[in-house]
Amino acid sequence: MGDRREADGGVADIRGRFGADPAGLINSRAATMGWFVNAVTSRSRSATRLQKVRAPVDMTTASALRRLRLVSAPEAVSFLLLLLCSVLKRTTDFNAVPVMGAVHGVLFVIYVLFWLDAWNKTKWGLKTAALYFVLSVLPTGGFFADRMLRREAEASVIAARARKEGVVNA
Repeated sequence: MGDRREADGGVADIRGRFGADPAGLINSRAATMGWFVNAVTSRSRSATRLQKVRAPVDMTTASALRRLRLVSAPEAVSFLLLLLCSVLKRTTDFNAVPVMGAVHGVLFVIYVLFWLDAWNKTKWGLKTAALYFVLSVLPTGGFFADRMLRREAEASVIAARARKEGVVNA
């Protein structure tokens, strides 16, 4: 069993305990993320290796990441629409800037609140938190944030289930 876990980074051990694919969450990207593999295989290594796990993962962390992810794409779309309305205001008689400005403002405030909650729950470092904030102020950054957050949330759920089953001792 130890050789099997070491050979594939612990993924086979997780799949063996949770079935072929628990809730469709194990995919090649989520299962091979470095910090997740370190968390799974660290029980056979020293305790100091376990301290290098990036963030404590549980279901509340996954929920915070999911909330942030769900608002990141609409916030990006509203920003792009606001830019489009701004151009149309200056080139035509169409003026939807006040409406789109209000919609984008509400979505941005919600994004910042969810970003703060996710930062608190995931214990991100300053660089990671700043990255997600900078992505919120770039016109297409919300789409990149959505993609990154989806991967992180999937890995968080997998790690939480592994902890619950006792695969990871942390």
